[in-house]
Amino acid sequence: MGILDKLKALFGQEPQAQQAPAQAEEALPIQELGIAERRKRARVNAREGTKVLIIDDSKTIVVALKKFLRSAGYETIEAFDAESGLALMQEQRPELVFLDIVLPGMNGFAALRTIRRDPQLRDIPVIMMSGNEQAMEQFFGTRIGADDFMKKPFSRYEIFFRIERLLDENLIPRRVIAKTDQQPPTTVAP
Repeated sequence: MGILDKLKALFGQEPQAQQAPAQAEEALPIQELGIAERRKRARVNAREGTKVLIIDDSKTIVVALKKFLRSAGYETIEAFDAESGLALMQEQRPELVFLDIVLPGMNGFAALRTIRRDPQLRDIPVIMMSGNEQAMEQFFGTRIGADDFMKKPFSRYEIFFRIERLLDENLIPRRVIAKTDQQPPTTVAP
């Protein structure tokens, strides 16, 4: 026990090292609680060979994502701008896309709109990424069809936490369709 811990004990405060884990988790922001919970159980990955497209102009981000994903059995393809990424989507049909917002030429929002308007691509789940912490980007991305949002820098745990939330019972990434995105039921007159 160090001097600081002895002083805290004298004044009725418990040393930090003896703090209960539940108290430490309560101090985490709500988005980190899910990640903290996920760390306590075995990770659920998409099936082996799931094809993921990474669209980001930062080679560092692309290399990091590629390394994490490939270590878990994912196949990756990469693009450094939206136009190239959209062309790769047409050619190779990825099952999941990580899409940066700030890109040279067409930005991530415009690329997402293009994806959602294309009948052949619209069902591919998209996780948008940004180094900007403003909630407006996340809100706007969600409104135009992003399936999730990941803030940069990110951890290995966050990447797999985001993917796991999109997996169906067959371990295939699927879009989470909001009620506003669904077509209204058709009624048949008697």
